[in-house]
Amino acid sequence: MRAKISQQHGAPCEQNLPRYSGTAARIINVAEVLFVEFGLQATSLRLITQQAGVNLAAVNYHFRSKDALFAAVFTRRFAPWACACLRELDTLEERAAAGAAHMSVEEVVMCYVRPTLALSRDPARGGAMFARLFSRVLVENHRQLRQMLADDWGHMVTRFTQALAHALPALGAEEVIWRLHVGFSVMFHAFAGNDILKVFGRSVVSARDPDLIVKYVVPFVVAGMSASAGTTHAVRNGLVRSQGPGGRRRAPVVKLRAVAAPASDGGGSEGNGRRARAATGTSQVSRARGAAPVGTRLKGKS
Repeated sequence: MRAKISQQHGAPCEQNLPRYSGTAARIINVAEVLFVEFGLQATSLRLITQQAGVNLAAVNYHFRSKDALFAAVFTRRFAPWACACLRELDTLEERAAAGAAHMSVEEVVMCYVRPTLALSRDPARGGAMFARLFSRVLVENHRQLRQMLADDWGHMVTRFTQALAHALPALGAEEVIWRLHVGFSVMFHAFAGNDILKVFGRSVVSARDPDLIVKYVVPFVVAGMSASAGTTHAVRNGLVRSQGPGGRRRAPVVKLRAVAAPASDGGGSEGNGRRARAATGTSQVSRARGAAPVGTRLKGKS
């Protein structure tokens, strides 16, 4: 029987997390909003104390430093979510071992999605703000927090990797970890509510609607993770074939019809052949340099 998740690797779950109240709760709640909005580096302790209505001594007393405060803000949201994901995985593995469930890619993905969806719907547990906070951790170089994640939660990645490998026995270890990386990155980015289409103009999607995210993103991720091993090889081989020596991309070969010479040219069929070969060679160079093909320019002038 597997040990309880809360007892694994010293990772804290709900029952082992500190409970904040009074001044400490006011500090950590304000700090969370400011860290999400401005990041760790741009958020000063002075700004936190001003917004929370406390003095610097109170922050030092409850959290010792800004780095420790940031770690506390992150851990109180991350630990319950991570434990919920692992409990889902525990249940799936136990049901699969008893023959009551199939260890499929979709089931493994849902072990991540269900806790994330529940969290995003619950403002008391951070809601979508947690995903945005996690984004800050990925972008900013917070060594203390990253080391804590590696020490206390590295086994979470191992567990999901093993589950996905079990669901995709035909894939090698490298392929499995890449699919886990890409698939979970897509889902995490989606749950963070980042609407990339707004960068280029008006967006018609509801990027912060968790139910729509599940509806559209999960089937996309499951399909990508479940693709046959030959799909990756075919794409990779196609890229290799499109490159020349030294990895440089070949200029596309453009086949042009021989342009009939005017009667006054006197070149005959031999002249036509020379002109067609010259046009073909020039078109390759033009395509490689981004210019319009010679055939196009000739046609425009005729």
